[in-house]
Amino acid sequence: MSTSLELFEKAKKLVPGGVHSPVRSFKGLHRGPIFFERGEEAYLYDVEGKSYIDFCMSFGPLLLGHTNKKVHATLIEALKRGWSFGAAEPYSLELADYLLSRLPFLEQIRFMNSGTEAVMTALRLARGFTGRDKIIKFNGCYHGHTDSMLIKAGSGLAAEPSASSAGVPAGIAQDTIVLELDSDQEIEQAFARYGREIAAVIVEPLPANNGLLLQRKEFLQLLRKITKAHDALLIFDEVISGFRVAFGGMAALTGITPDIVTYGKVIGGGLPVGAVAGPKHIMEKLAPIGPVYQAGTLSANPLAMAGGLATLKELTPTSYETLEQNTQAIKEIFDDWFARYENGRFAHCNLIHFGSLFWIVPKIQNKSKEAGVIRKLSDIPSSLSDSFKVLFEVLLNKGIYLAPNAYEVGFVSLAHDAKVQQELKTRLWS
Repeated sequence: MSTSLELFEKAKKLVPGGVHSPVRSFKGLHRGPIFFERGEEAYLYDVEGKSYIDFCMSFGPLLLGHTNKKVHATLIEALKRGWSFGAAEPYSLELADYLLSRLPFLEQIRFMNSGTEAVMTALRLARGFTGRDKIIKFNGCYHGHTDSMLIKAGSGLAAEPSASSAGVPAGIAQDTIVLELDSDQEIEQAFARYGREIAAVIVEPLPANNGLLLQRKEFLQLLRKITKAHDALLIFDEVISGFRVAFGGMAALTGITPDIVTYGKVIGGGLPVGAVAGPKHIMEKLAPIGPVYQAGTLSANPLAMAGGLATLKELTPTSYETLEQNTQAIKEIFDDWFARYENGRFAHCNLIHFGSLFWIVPKIQNKSKEAGVIRKLSDIPSSLSDSFKVLFEVLLNKGIYLAPNAYEVGFVSLAHDAKVQQELKTRLWS
C-alpha cells in the first residue's frame, strides 16, 4: 500500500500543489499532507492504517461524526434511486420544507453546490434587488473564492481596495468596501460616504475562517439598523455557523433577521451543497421568474438532499446540549494538558470556543482584552503561526488531527462522546 508521502509525490505531478484545495496542503509545516482512506464516527484512518481523533470534521459539516449509521443508510437508499437527474425532483422539496417550516424568518430557499456558489448568488441577488453595485465585507471574514470577496482593505476608507488573489480585475475590487470587524465608526462612515451606492453588507455573524472572531451582538445589531436605514440588504453568511451553533444558526441566537442567508456544510450532511434563503419578495428576483440569473446542472443533487435531511432530523434540542457538553469536556481536557504537559510546554495556549467550534490561540497578555476574546484580525497574537506549527505536529504524532492551518477552527461532533474523550486523554499523555 502506498504511503502518504508516496501519494503526495504522485499528486504533485498530477494536481497543482498536489491538492484540490489549498487548506489541505500542510503548507508551512514540516511534512506533507496525510492521505486518509476512511472515516468512522470521531476517527479518521490514513492510508497506512493509523487512526486519528478528528477535530476537522470535513471543516464542519459532520455534526454527527463520520459515516453516521442513519445517514449512511439513507444515502444507500438514495443511491439506488439514481445520483443525478438534471431535472426537477421531490427530494429537494422535502429538505426545503423541513428547513423553512422550522426557520420562520425565511420563506424560500434555493440549493446549489457550494458555499462559494451561495455567496456569489446572494451578492448578485442583492445587487439585482437594490439596483446598486457596492458591497461591504469585513477583514477577517471569508466568503468563498468568488472574485468580489477576494479583496483586501486599503488603509482607511480613502484608500483603494485591492485584490488578494491574482486574476481578480481591479474593476471588481472597486465595488467592494472592506472594513474592520467590531468597528461601529467604520460602518457608520462607510454609509455616510457611500450609502446610496451600497447594495448589501455581508458578514459572518460568527467569523470562523480567520480564527474564531466572536462578535458583539451590538455590532451585528448596528449592521441590521444601518442597512435598513439606507435601504441596503444584510447578508448573513452562515455556511459554517448555520445549524452548527443552533438549528437557526446565529440569526436565531442573536434574534437578528437578515435579508438573505447563505448556508452550506451541514445541510448536505457532508456532501457538496450550498443554499441561498430569504423572504419571498427578494428570492423571487431569481430566474426563471426574476431577472437575476443563477443555474446549476448538479444543484439540489438528490444524494446531498437526502444526506442533509437525514442529518438535520437528528439535530434536536438535546443534540445541541450534548454538543455543548462534548465541547466543554474537550476544552477542559486540552486546557489541563496545555498547563501540565512537559512542565507547561504549551501553557501559553488558550482554547476559545463557541458552541461546538473551537480555536487554539496563544493567550493574550494585554489585560485590557475582554477575557481573552479576539474580535478582529489585529487582535490575533503575532506568534500564532509559529506556536501552532509546534502544537500541530505534537498532536499529529499522538494521533490527534486538527485542520493544518493556525487560522482554521476545530469542530466537535456528537460522536466525540465520553469514550472518545477518554481516548483523547490517553493519547495526549502517551
